[in-house]
Amino acid sequence: MPRTDASRIGTRSGASSSERLRRLRTTPAIRELLAEVRTAPSRLVYPVFLRPSEGRPEAIPSLPGVLRYGTDTVGTLARDLLREGIPAVLLFGLPKRKELDGHEAWSSNSSVVHAIRTIRRAAPDLVIWTDLCLCSYTRHGHCGILRGSEIDNDATVDRLGRIAVAHARAGAHFVAPSAMMDHQVAGIRSALDGAGFETTGIVAYAAKFASSFYGPFRDAADSTPSFGDRRAYQMDPRNGREALRELALDAAEGADVLLIKPALPSLDVIARARVQFPHPIAAYQVSGEYAMIRAAAERGWLDERAAVIEATNAIHRAGADLVISYFARDLARWSREGR
Repeated sequence: MPRTDASRIGTRSGASSSERLRRLRTTPAIRELLAEVRTAPSRLVYPVFLRPSEGRPEAIPSLPGVLRYGTDTVGTLARDLLREGIPAVLLFGLPKRKELDGHEAWSSNSSVVHAIRTIRRAAPDLVIWTDLCLCSYTRHGHCGILRGSEIDNDATVDRLGRIAVAHARAGAHFVAPSAMMDHQVAGIRSALDGAGFETTGIVAYAAKFASSFYGPFRDAADSTPSFGDRRAYQMDPRNGREALRELALDAAEGADVLLIKPALPSLDVIARARVQFPHPIAAYQVSGEYAMIRAAAERGWLDERAAVIEATNAIHRAGADLVISYFARDLARWSREGR
């Protein structure tokens, strides 16, 4: 048998015989010291669902562990989140009554407006993001104003501007338009500036794919379309280059933060966005991502903590600065407990 050169055992072709990357993984302390990314609570945003009434928080069957809060209980939640180290929330509201044009969305008495005011009093250091969309407020469940069976893009942008001003007036720090209308960022920026809210930021849902992972959210927000689907305005999940065009347009129109969703199926887009844009990049670990991990963990098919940390680290590793996650409170608790 030919002799084996022991100096090359275990080395890759062309690599130095002294290069052994396992040295970087020998002990837990070394692995932690050299970790390239870490999911810290300070980089998390917690989604909060609101109902237009008072009372104890109510469970959401399709999102076990996630609650829908009344206007009187969200202040307690806000204080708890700050104590847990989570710096920001993203608010989603439900109306008292759905209308054809969803006008309660920009009302000064909406559930979101009440929640913003409550949070500002209860936890003034918590950063407040608010979702801007009409899907939960309209009878038809689509994200904009209908003309026949089609979305009127420009009329919808006008309404999104009205919602943004109502939220800014109540005290929101950032508004987050998710309707995926063309030029929604420019329209909202103009509306905010015109009303004197130049310092209110815009988190643009710049690349929001028409994803199958949104199902549990539609239950939580009561936003399932009554006909058709949203593929005419949300992005085709097959189109990565088009996603970069959407991101570029929103950046040019004045977006302060660029948001991509869903997170795990869009890691390639997050990575490409990180290279192309200097903006903060946020990624939404959406309801379906949450639900499938939780369901598998409940059946004993995987370790929930390990799976959540691995998934969230992957989102950060791809290039996201911030992660919106229903697991935010779990991640914060695990961070306090240590690995």
